[in-house]
Amino acid sequence: MITRRTVISLGISQLICWGISYYSIAVFGTRIAADLDWSETTVYGGFSTALVIMAITSPLTGRLIDRYGGSFVMSGGSALLSLGCSGIALSYSIGIYYVSWVLLGFAMRLTLYDAAFAALARIGGIHAKRPISQITLLGGLASSVFWPVGFMLAEAFGWRAALLIYAGFSLLTIPLHLSLPKQRFNNKKELPPSLLPVITADKERWVAGSLYALIFTLLNILNSAMSTYMITILAGLGLTAALSVWISTLRGIGQSFARVCEVLFGARLHPISLTILASGILPLGFFSGLLSGRFLIAALLFAFLFGAGNGLMTITRGTLPLILFDHNTYGATVGKLLVPGFLLSAISPIFYTFIIDKYGEQTALVVSAILAFIIFVLSLVLKSRYLHCPQQK
Repeated sequence: MITRRTVISLGISQLICWGISYYSIAVFGTRIAADLDWSETTVYGGFSTALVIMAITSPLTGRLIDRYGGSFVMSGGSALLSLGCSGIALSYSIGIYYVSWVLLGFAMRLTLYDAAFAALARIGGIHAKRPISQITLLGGLASSVFWPVGFMLAEAFGWRAALLIYAGFSLLTIPLHLSLPKQRFNNKKELPPSLLPVITADKERWVAGSLYALIFTLLNILNSAMSTYMITILAGLGLTAALSVWISTLRGIGQSFARVCEVLFGARLHPISLTILASGILPLGFFSGLLSGRFLIAALLFAFLFGAGNGLMTITRGTLPLILFDHNTYGATVGKLLVPGFLLSAISPIFYTFIIDKYGEQTALVVSAILAFIIFVLSLVLKSRYLHCPQQK
């Protein structure tokens, strides 16, 4: 069983690991470029490289967690995070800088949500649904905590010292990961047939896997694009730069609010039903965004609804495989299915740069709304095939 101690340990580790890795480039990127006299394309290219490495190593990571458990694998990831942060801090050449991002890419895949979800699935099987939701509450606060922390550290000591301090933070997560239970949940003996995965036939496993991969690949494209360009889009629609920044912070508020609601009130909500609810919120947010230049309330809704929908979809990314596939191969299965999403999230900002430069912010929102609507339709297809259906023989 998954204890409260396990949930708290993983929640704290997600807060730290996300903050010192995925969100670090937003704080230090421009400082690194200015100090080393590199182009921002070169500096931010390191982060894109890390996302590609996350894709390449995703299947391997899943298999490792299935075989050895999260305690061993995620502890190794913490050590690699420390090496990666230290490597960037000590970089004076582009080669060392990119090698450090390669280490960070592998480390992020070993420590962030998808590794934590697989670790929980190995420990608790279908009972990992609630813990998966709970650890995202702290993980969702990573940018809110570490952006100001990183900024203050960089102002006080410089970006190199700040990253070395981040390396120290990473080492603090090793005891948290080592505390994770090492045993595997035995679903065959402990679960009634009604709670076993609904898919056993190869054909249906392929169909369900394809739907899952498409849904979360499209979501990763949108998430990466909005992480990069939400402020730019709002400013391009006519809002002031300061107001665009302030409104964009509602994304995090919407994300946290939706996750708290799910934890408090969503215990009986089926993962497929939650996916439909979350994916239905996304196009509403983008349609509101199209009116942002004319109505302030539309801009507020755009940021808040995207955050809420994306926050809930992060939960379903972890819980859907619990009811669709065999829990014993959760890590390997999800690891393979997430490869396209990791790869396309790395090039999504480039794609949106082209759209915004050539066709404008309105077109970028229209494209986003279409992608969000496709996610919603795919979720409905998932429901029609697998919600409340008997096991697929």
